[in-house]
Amino acid sequence: MEDKKITLEELKHSLSSDIDIMLQEVADAMNNARAGHIIADSEELVRDANAILRQKVYQKAIDTLLQNQGSFSPEQESDSNKVEE
Repeated sequence: MEDKKITLEELKHSLSSDIDIMLQEVADAMNNARAGHIIADSEELVRDANAILRQKVYQKAIDTLLQNQGSFSPEQESDSNKVEE
C-alpha cells in the first residue's frame, strides 16, 4: 500500500476553491491598500492568506496520501508482524 502516491492533479482538484479564496484575499488586500502605502497596508494580510493556504495544502496532501494508501490501523500492522506459534 505504501507505493500509492498523490498526484499534482489530485491536489489541484481538491484545493482549487482554497486557492481561489487566497487569491481573492490577496487581490482585496492590494486593492484596499492606500496609495503610497501598498506594502504597509497589504503585506500582513497577504502573508496571513498565504499561511492559511499553506496549512490547507499540507493537510490536504496528508489526507490524500492517507486515503490513497488506505486507512492505517496499528492493530493490522502488529497482527501482520506476529509469528504464528
